[in-house]
Amino acid sequence: MLINQRSNIIKKYIPIKLFNALRPVYHYLLGVLAAAWYSWPSNKLIVIGVTGTTGKTTSIYLIAKMLAAAGYKTGFTSTAIFNDGQNEWLNDKKMTMAGRFFTQHMLKKMVKNNCQYAIIETTSQGIEQFRHQFINYDILIFTGLYPEHIEAHGGFENYKQAKAKLFQHLKQCKTKYANDKKRVVKAENGFKKIEANRVKKIIIANGDDKYAEYFLDFWAEEKISYKLKSEKLKVENATQNLNIKNNIVEYGEIKFGKDGVSFKLNEAEIKLNLLGEYNAANAMNAVCLGLSQEINLDKIKVGLEKIRGVPGRMELIKGAESAFTVIVDYAFEPEALKKIYSAIFKLERNKIIHVLGSAGGGRDVARRPKLGALAGEKADIVIVTNEDPYDDDPNMIITQVAVGAVNAGKVENENLFKIEDRREAIKKALALAGQGDIVLITGKGCEQAICVADGKKIPWDDRRVTKEELNKLKDKK
Repeated sequence: MLINQRSNIIKKYIPIKLFNALRPVYHYLLGVLAAAWYSWPSNKLIVIGVTGTTGKTTSIYLIAKMLAAAGYKTGFTSTAIFNDGQNEWLNDKKMTMAGRFFTQHMLKKMVKNNCQYAIIETTSQGIEQFRHQFINYDILIFTGLYPEHIEAHGGFENYKQAKAKLFQHLKQCKTKYANDKKRVVKAENGFKKIEANRVKKIIIANGDDKYAEYFLDFWAEEKISYKLKSEKLKVENATQNLNIKNNIVEYGEIKFGKDGVSFKLNEAEIKLNLLGEYNAANAMNAVCLGLSQEINLDKIKVGLEKIRGVPGRMELIKGAESAFTVIVDYAFEPEALKKIYSAIFKLERNKIIHVLGSAGGGRDVARRPKLGALAGEKADIVIVTNEDPYDDDPNMIITQVAVGAVNAGKVENENLFKIEDRREAIKKALALAGQGDIVLITGKGCEQAICVADGKKIPWDDRRVTKEELNKLKDKK
């Protein structure tokens, strides 16, 4: 778009010191301009913002599909997928929270396509750049917080406070009114305001996270948290309209197997077709959202159980028939990777062969050896490869990651390999895999490009490449 082109020109020609000084004003003005350009579309939708260190994309996908199954047209933007209420496609922007003009354009499309709900993955860096500022949010969901992405913010406290700006923003968001079909309507006079239903401003939080109370302390008309039960569930009538006592929803009896994870809300059991116990907590974001919108728990359950998987999140790759299992996941942070291993260790397996993405260039350098050490400790064979080096030397990044694996006891060219070409790394892992092994490929999930020097993008999809190499392996046999 012409406006985006002009903004890039401004960035290019203004001296960097002056641009940095003017950056907040620059981002703010772009935000208001984008919203005005598309006629403030978020005022015409019930808008859900999802934030946290991990679980955002999966939670958004589960919420969207649950709402759709309950009869509500929903659009969303996330790290993995875009949906405008009519079309759905993989995120090809290499951005978790897309730019202001793109996001406002998506919201405008959702309005045009008669959506009732919009879900926006809202990141700390996006918040710092005012990408949230001119979105009229109604519901905020906090998935959890831990010390990742902190180099960009100059420390964890700054990172937490960046998230807090979103919750402060909720109080400034204008009131909306929706009819019985959850479609936002104009309330031009007192009579219409009485006739219509006011859309409550709500905060939903993962009550098991140590920072939940911090975010729940911000203003909202209604606050809901979910917690893993410690004793008998305190919530009654779960099979019909779940009553939220003290605004806390408890869940438990988590069971995990090769077909997915299940959990209970009183006597109601929800069976997800997703690997990983942590997906029970992600699903609880959808449960609480549904309950806040007066959706019957039976409908929530049906919607969640229809979902067959989330692209690039613990995704099983089915190519040519093979004796081993291949899993692709987006995880590129130590805490996220720990959750992946926790899930994998509950599966029947022989060896674990890990194709480890190398954390990317120009961000959180300190986590590189941590990732290597984690893979070195947990996996039988580690193959460190390229991810998104940007302007950094990919071999330098790979070496920094591999040091962690060596410190964990791995020996290079025996059970540790450094292969810059990501396709060759995947090919090597598949060639080494035998009966009952698990090949884990992390770092990119369903991302559609590898970002290299000078802003160039190489088309890529771990899932596609893995299927191609599986088929080649079959042909050789």
